[in-house]
Amino acid sequence: MNHQEALTSYIAAFVAELVKNGVEDVVVSPGSRSTPMAMVMAEHPELRVHIHVDERSAAFFALGIAKVSQKPAALLCTSGTAAANYYPAIVEALYSRVPLIVLTADRPHELRDVGAPQAIDQIHLYGKNVKWFVEMAPPENTVEMLRYARTVSARAAAMAKRSPAGPVHLNFPFREPLVPQLDRQDLFELSERKDGFVNVHPGQLGLQEEDCSQIAESLSEANKGIIVCGPMVNADFPEAVIQLAKRLNFPIVADPLSQLRSGLHDGSLVIDTYDSFLKNDDAKRALRPDVIIRFGAMPVSKPLTIFMKENSDARQVIVDGGAGWRDPSMLSTEMVHCDEVQFCKSVIPYLKSSENNQYASLWKEINDLTKSKLAGINEVDELSEGKLFYQLSELLPEGSTLFVGNSMPIRDLDTFFHFNQKGIRVMANRGANGIDGTVSTALGAAALSPPLYLVLGDLTFFHDLNGLIASKQYGIDINILLINNNGGGIFSFLPQAGHPKNFEKLFGTPLDLDFSHAIKMYGGQYDLISDWGHFISVFKRNKETTGLKVMEITTNRDKNVAEHRELWDSVSQEISRLLEG
Repeated sequence: MNHQEALTSYIAAFVAELVKNGVEDVVVSPGSRSTPMAMVMAEHPELRVHIHVDERSAAFFALGIAKVSQKPAALLCTSGTAAANYYPAIVEALYSRVPLIVLTADRPHELRDVGAPQAIDQIHLYGKNVKWFVEMAPPENTVEMLRYARTVSARAAAMAKRSPAGPVHLNFPFREPLVPQLDRQDLFELSERKDGFVNVHPGQLGLQEEDCSQIAESLSEANKGIIVCGPMVNADFPEAVIQLAKRLNFPIVADPLSQLRSGLHDGSLVIDTYDSFLKNDDAKRALRPDVIIRFGAMPVSKPLTIFMKENSDARQVIVDGGAGWRDPSMLSTEMVHCDEVQFCKSVIPYLKSSENNQYASLWKEINDLTKSKLAGINEVDELSEGKLFYQLSELLPEGSTLFVGNSMPIRDLDTFFHFNQKGIRVMANRGANGIDGTVSTALGAAALSPPLYLVLGDLTFFHDLNGLIASKQYGIDINILLINNNGGGIFSFLPQAGHPKNFEKLFGTPLDLDFSHAIKMYGGQYDLISDWGHFISVFKRNKETTGLKVMEITTNRDKNVAEHRELWDSVSQEISRLLEG
């Protein structure tokens, strides 16, 4: 049997098994060595193939698809530095627990380490930043090798999905000629086990009945308990944790990425302004807990993190269905490796209903007071970063997705985006917390989950301008709210700002760019917002149109710092008056 037949059968078996294991999307970065895999994938009727010529952006685009679908997205590139450009998104996928299947084509073994072009060492290229690596065997068309290809395919999909989800890497050495036989009628017909070669059944981590009873007993004894919810993606989690909070009468300190600040669930115990009031020492003393239950990744808020550190004597129970160790402050007294929803459902039957509502009522009273003071941002006449985020919950349509860039935008979201019942899904790249690939990740998410609104700063936007090509190529509908304060706004809040000599050069980094030209190049609609009235009219107009739409909102970094600090001082004064009274 010739090489071309073996190449085709081997790859077709691998691709067919990927589809049978739930893979629906593949992002292809064009190249020569990956030709056989790309051409076979393009032939499969159940695969959506997205072409993205920039490898770094392509990888983040796949990340966005996987974040929304919670299914593994496949990612394919040629050999050489193309694979190296996938690295940042792979790191983000690992730390944010997003399933990716990274497929890199490679030179065959005889062309490695002999000076062949476009040949680098791709063995364990991503090191410990992938969950699993396989150096694939060269293609053969024997029964055993087709079983091998199918088995590895199924294992890769299962490994990427298994909690904690993350990226896997398969490296394929391909010999020339690289063009497969696509005129075969039986390309994806499988000779055995047509419904899939092997089904992998991942289990959920759970608790023994004895553990449930013991944990419930200790939680029932707490007089001052809180539940801290960091970034979460499980759609069943909000209702489960709310039922737990009600039984315990514990307030829920809800990160904006916890999916608890939006939706039809009961928000009576949701605390959403803690980032402001936990800057106040009187509030922190009054709200000292004796137990903290924490779900999800680490919260965005630094004041909340400091508050948990300052209460190291409290019992701190961390629940992690991925069996990780999300405790950078080393505060946990109990690390519970159990599915988060299952934990809530398993512990609730053993809990005694709490009649002590004084502590939870104080949290809610301080939260309500803070919310009323933060509402003052809405009276600002000039274009303001804080006011923009305050208005989002009212402006965003029902069921929309809000994607937020790192640095200041995610922190302003934490401060000003409060509980609403619109069912807005909130997303961000908070695994490694970088600004790279934000545009591409949002576009990948928008491809599957419109309407999507991306809010980000000018440096983050500039960092991934190449990503905009996906909107032009595929007509992806995305609304981008570009906050342009001409530099790195977050540094103005950090200690570096107290050293003005080289601050602008090293940290402010103004770009002085006219982004309208880039938007025009990618065929988008661009509006430079002049005032709030203009913003509202453009925002409403853009709801009725599709494609790439960018609303640029220019702000002043110094005024933004002063505005935030004045508001926080006002909140702090009111809280101190409340607690003194």
